Amino acid sequence: MKMLKAASLTAVVALSAQMASAQEQFITIGTGGQTGVYYVVGQSICRLINRGTADHNLRCTAPSTGGSIANINAIKAGDMDMGVAQSDWQFHAYNGSSEYEGNKFDKLRAVFSVHGEPFTVLARADAGITDFADLKGKRVNVGNPGSGQRATMDVVLNALGWSIDDFALASELQPSEQAAALGDNKVLVDLTGPEIDKLIADNPYYAKAIIPGGMYAGNDEDTTTFGVKATFVTSADVSDDVVYTVVQAVFDNFDRFKSLHPAFANLTEEEMIANGNSAPLHPGAEKYYRERGWIE
Repeated sequence: MKMLKAASLTAVVALSAQMASAQEQFITIGTGGQTGVYYVVGQSICRLINRGTADHNLRCTAPSTGGSIANINAIKAGDMDMGVAQSDWQFHAYNGSSEYEGNKFDKLRAVFSVHGEPFTVLARADAGITDFADLKGKRVNVGNPGSGQRATMDVVLNALGWSIDDFALASELQPSEQAAALGDNKVLVDLTGPEIDKLIADNPYYAKAIIPGGMYAGNDEDTTTFGVKATFVTSADVSDDVVYTVVQAVFDNFDRFKSLHPAFANLTEEEMIANGNSAPLHPGAEKYYRERGWIE
């Protein structure tokens, strides 16, 4: 009799565990290369979500991916639920422009923006490069396919009337490979001129950006360039409850989130829900922002 009771109790415990496990919902966030900030964004959001799994039964993973365009395409295909993407590629995907002409993703939805992303050009100090024009005929890393870095490089080249054939060698390196390929002997290069001014004027998702002097060793002066925002996006097909839970996990633990990477240190709630979000806000995100009194 005792053995039967013990067996029954074991069965009940096993059944309870199965039921609890069955109630958990899994989401996947697209990021970027493992040494890049996009990877940290996804991992940080997942960490905050998974801290509260016992309360909301949502569990998150954030694998390394090719970056912005790869993430948007995976969300559109239903292979990922959310992802990090540059603000310009959020705009193009939603509006069906640039690489998304004829392939509009009208179900793309903004959740919030994250850090600013100045387009940064580094060169070896001994390469004789003082501005972007000096890169012609040089060996240059243009970024890995599927990344926002590569796509923005293509935009810059098009604005200047260049192609990758203007370089002696155009490498497609992953972020983890770039520093080793360049070496430590590096300087920042200004990216300015009438072509860049026109690029900014014609595209609302771009803005001039300054990389402060002293941020990188050997670069004491400010470097002028332009840039976009890193944004967090999803699909209209993802439920309001899931998106609400994700947003709540981040903003209810905002100080903790900002401590997870130096790029997050100066983020503000107001800027994150207003800047760089060129697709409509997801209703789940809107609900949370209204409850906090951040939007009407």
